[in-house]
Amino acid sequence: MEHQALKELYIDELKDIYNAENQLVKALPKMAKAANSEELRTGFEEHLEQTRGHVQRLEQIFKELGEKPSGKKCKGMEGLVAEGQEMMSEDFEDDVMDAALISAAQRVEHYEIAAYGTVRTYAELLGEDTAVQLLEQTLEEEKETDQKLTDMASEINVKAMGEGSEEGSEEEEEVAPARKKARSARA
Repeated sequence: MEHQALKELYIDELKDIYNAENQLVKALPKMAKAANSEELRTGFEEHLEQTRGHVQRLEQIFKELGEKPSGKKCKGMEGLVAEGQEMMSEDFEDDVMDAALISAAQRVEHYEIAAYGTVRTYAELLGEDTAVQLLEQTLEEEKETDQKLTDMASEINVKAMGEGSEEGSEEEEEVAPARKKARSARA
């Protein structure tokens, strides 16, 4: 009986993630369009293609379970997307807008990392070996995307700090050693 209850929760959580990924498929092109940095724009476009792959993996898992992927609205992702849209409607300058977009994107990535980690664990407990592999692959891609955003933020945030300021280049020179130290600490 408990096994069945966990399986129901697992399927419910998969439906939630499926809806979340589909919301992202719609949101990422808007984020790419709002990005000023070519690197950030390209990153959003690449993540869009990756997200479409995540949707396909989830559809494969649902097919193996004999379940339909629809029927659930992910309110968490809905809120994160709404927050991102709110940021995009602000009157931020170029690098500040990019910093805001990275902030919104990392919130999404952290949400997805938590969700995929949870359902992967459920799949392990339920003996869903194929699903475990597919979910683990997606989880690793979400972590890689989060790291790429962190790396981009280390430059974009410094530029944003100096935006609208004549002293921007001096501030960047002062921050650069700290940024370099932070990068080496992560490595």
